[in-house]
Amino acid sequence: MEPFTSDRLQLPRNMIENSMFEEEPDVVDLAKEPCLHPLEPDEVEYEPRGSRLLVRGLGEHEMDEDEEDYESSAKLLGMSFMNRSSGLRNSATGYRQSPDGACSVPSARTMVVCAFVVVVAVSVIMVIYLLPRCTFTKEGCHKKNQSIELIQPLAANGKLFPWAQMRLPTDIVPLRYELNLHPNLTSMTFRASVTISFQALGVTWNIILHSKGHSISRVTFMSPVSGQEKQVEILEYPLHEQIAIVAPEALLAKHNYTLKIEYSANISSSYYGFYGFSYTDERNEKKYFAATQFEPLGARYAFPCFDEPGFKATFIIRIIRDEQYTALSNMPKKSSVLLEDGLVQDEFFESVKMSTYLVAFIVGEVKNLSQDINGTLVSIYAVPEKVGQVHHAFETTVKLLEFFQNYFEIQYPLKKLDLVAIPDFRAAAMENWGLVTLQEEMLLYDNNTSSVADRKLMTKIIAHEVAHQWFGNLVTMRWWNDLWLNEGFATFMEYFSLEKIFKELSSYEDFLDARFKTMKRDSLNSTRLLSPPSVQTAEQIIGMFDSFYYLKAPAAVATARVTSGLSRHSDCPGSARSSCTCASFTRVTSSVCRLFMWPGSARSSCTCAGLTRVTSSVCRLFSRPGPPCSSCACTTPGSAILSSIFFDP
Repeated sequence: MEPFTSDRLQLPRNMIENSMFEEEPDVVDLAKEPCLHPLEPDEVEYEPRGSRLLVRGLGEHEMDEDEEDYESSAKLLGMSFMNRSSGLRNSATGYRQSPDGACSVPSARTMVVCAFVVVVAVSVIMVIYLLPRCTFTKEGCHKKNQSIELIQPLAANGKLFPWAQMRLPTDIVPLRYELNLHPNLTSMTFRASVTISFQALGVTWNIILHSKGHSISRVTFMSPVSGQEKQVEILEYPLHEQIAIVAPEALLAKHNYTLKIEYSANISSSYYGFYGFSYTDERNEKKYFAATQFEPLGARYAFPCFDEPGFKATFIIRIIRDEQYTALSNMPKKSSVLLEDGLVQDEFFESVKMSTYLVAFIVGEVKNLSQDINGTLVSIYAVPEKVGQVHHAFETTVKLLEFFQNYFEIQYPLKKLDLVAIPDFRAAAMENWGLVTLQEEMLLYDNNTSSVADRKLMTKIIAHEVAHQWFGNLVTMRWWNDLWLNEGFATFMEYFSLEKIFKELSSYEDFLDARFKTMKRDSLNSTRLLSPPSVQTAEQIIGMFDSFYYLKAPAAVATARVTSGLSRHSDCPGSARSSCTCASFTRVTSSVCRLFMWPGSARSSCTCAGLTRVTSSVCRLFSRPGPPCSSCACTTPGSAILSSIFFDP
């Protein structure tokens, strides 16, 4: 069979297309495509005009009128399928064409380039897939035979920082802080020094502390062996808000040492740490005030310290102030010494053992109303022009203090209890031990303008903060994941005390409403544990202070009280069933206080150990999410109740 060459048959270059209303046809240009097999003349068949397959360039017949219309319409509309054959021709430019029109293999250069690109792409994919992720990080990967010290973080000066964790090491514990402060309320700066006495629990060379925003000028170290101060180098790691002091000698176990740090810093304007502000009094005069808000991580902004709740120590605080100001701190004032340039130095008695977030001091112009109540000086402070509005807060504080001392059977351990109305305070209140700070709206009450709702809110806030003097201050969680221990008991005792001594406020209905709201939220899949195990970063710690923990924790404590039983029906706010007479919840709360108040800090497991002496089901409330139910079998024969986390029997 002879080949079908182009000189034997001159094919026309016009094309016949289907109507634009029909489905796009498959067009085959036999005159243009060199890769098609040659055809014999007698093998060429012409399709009818309505065929689905139109052959371009077969025959020299004339187009009729309809066909001309179709072609004109296609050209005018610019339909995309007109370019198919040209696209195929363009894509074939990388191939060689033989003289007889048959297709040949790609060129050698094309094959080499394609092979190279494929090899490179596969290699990159394999490298990314097979190598560990740490290969592409700044720190790199840790080799099995490499010591962990080789991947320690870098301090601000480029040297290796000897500690890489968020939590402080436990081989050193603080014993006492001596803090000397000289704030300048006009320039909003302060100079200070802190002397820390600590004990080493194991052999170590490094002292790791928290510090934020301090310009440290000098650090000295003194050991009991040499008895001499030695200046030492300090390393800063801002990412974890930590500093490290490398001791000039090895710290031996069970030995005490002293560290003195001199520094300066700005008084904060963020209502956190040691912060200051200005306000205008009733005579339109500008006044300055400085206060503290250390919970949860603000103490490190005021002085270098072991800023974790488990590191309890005693504190001696000295404040240098201008003569027109008053300085207050956790403990009563020990002495006031007049210095040069009209300055006064106030020294306060050494505190009981407490966590750093409970340390507090204020400097400002304030007046007070005070009275000694059974050996405790109760005082309410406010700016001079508003001191006449503190009488109701004073009476409320006295009643609540007496109630909690009798109920817990534990005396308030300090010699004074101050409540201070701060003119500019972001938090509603803060339970600093012996120096409770509150917003003015939460402490001041005017008989002529304040409402019953204002009175109820003020009474609830005071009850909550006074209850914290036992649960939170006397008994403190070891770490922030057990915040429920603070807020659960304090919030429950807030409602409980109001129902006992302020019945006219009908606070128990508010508690029920809060528990129903908590039940709705706790029934969601997004609910959380009361004591989550993975709380490490500052963001996670601050996230613990939301309404969920403030509402579910007291509901869980209420269940613990009901499950443990009541010795007197009058102990229960609301209505109690006479069929349930079990052990006294009062004894449980008192035993928890006595069990954990002095040696250190409590954890959920410790607290559950105290509570489960009465019931074994209470711990489930704190270790599982959602609203669990627990059964309570009472001593009365034949009687039984079902107690949930939200409902009293």
